Amino acid sequence: MNFFKLPFLLKLTLVIISIIGIGYLLELGQSILAPFFLAFLMAMLFLPFANFLEKKIRFPRSVSTVISVLCMLVILAGLIFFFGSQLSSFTKDLPHLRMQFDTVFNGLQNWVSHTFNVKIHEQLDYIDQALNKLLSSSGVILGFTFGIFSTGLGFLIFFILFFIFILNYRRILNNFIVNVFSEKHKASVQEVVSEVRVMTKKYIIGLCIQIIIVSSLTSIVLASLGVKYAILLGVLTGLLNVIPYLGICISLLISCFIAFATATPSTCIYVIIGYIGVHVVDGNIVLPFVVGSKVKINALFSFIGILVGEHLWGISGMFLCIPAIAIIKIIFERVDGLKPWGKLLGEDQKPHKKKKSYKISKNITLKEMD
Repeated sequence: MNFFKLPFLLKLTLVIISIIGIGYLLELGQSILAPFFLAFLMAMLFLPFANFLEKKIRFPRSVSTVISVLCMLVILAGLIFFFGSQLSSFTKDLPHLRMQFDTVFNGLQNWVSHTFNVKIHEQLDYIDQALNKLLSSSGVILGFTFGIFSTGLGFLIFFILFFIFILNYRRILNNFIVNVFSEKHKASVQEVVSEVRVMTKKYIIGLCIQIIIVSSLTSIVLASLGVKYAILLGVLTGLLNVIPYLGICISLLISCFIAFATATPSTCIYVIIGYIGVHVVDGNIVLPFVVGSKVKINALFSFIGILVGEHLWGISGMFLCIPAIAIIKIIFERVDGLKPWGKLLGEDQKPHKKKKSYKISKNITLKEMD
């Protein structure tokens, strides 16, 4: 077949118009696309369980879907109960925390007054000015903290419905994607779809394991330092850690605030050191071995994805942008014309050293070679 080549400027114009159009459609369909994509990720997570019920126990697909939905609802109910109980105990201790914070704050004011010769009323004026500037953005931290659990009743209903439909009609969706392309490309498309499904499932499972490990490590660190609500802060850190770099900083600020109010100011320094240690372990051990380096995204496009996701879908977009970029990277790496873009999204890989070749005996079987 003869393909005509477009001029570079025309091709660039079409690409920019396509990106703008896709972005506008994503922002316009936020209320539908955000729960749909989250339901897709959860369906990939529950897919092995549903296949086990269908193939091993011989349940019909509708029954396996209902059981998967019930299991997911039980897990969500457990998380809501956990955070509800923790937050209720936290609200009961608010008067005590306020007294401790006032005591520490007054001591800090006196120290600043004697050390830097700044009077207390001048300090209060500076604080009032700073609070007035930050008042408009004070809801950001609260949004990050509670936005995960209060996404709205409509979002939850759409999410559950999409989860049911994706699990129940996954064979129809798979056949549609394959049959859209011409006959000669069906085999390669089926291979790409299977690889994307397997890699996405592994990535989502690895992400959940990463959340559990980071939550456990953070809870242990905070509990050993004597910080109250260590488990609550640890689980919150694990969930916010899905947002690269920014999430760990937000959870660090919240933990330092609790440590400052419930313990000594020096405890904040140990909390910062502990969080740095957890981040180092997560970035160098947990992320490469658990999540996998094949879907690792470089820091530049992670940050760009967070900004674009927040602009399009708000807080939910900041959490969903990283899995979305990971899936796009998987697809790009398996399409010949898009492989450079897949490498652009990934980490810089060091070139492997050439190994010396040795002669291998013909008696070695293929199984031994593997």
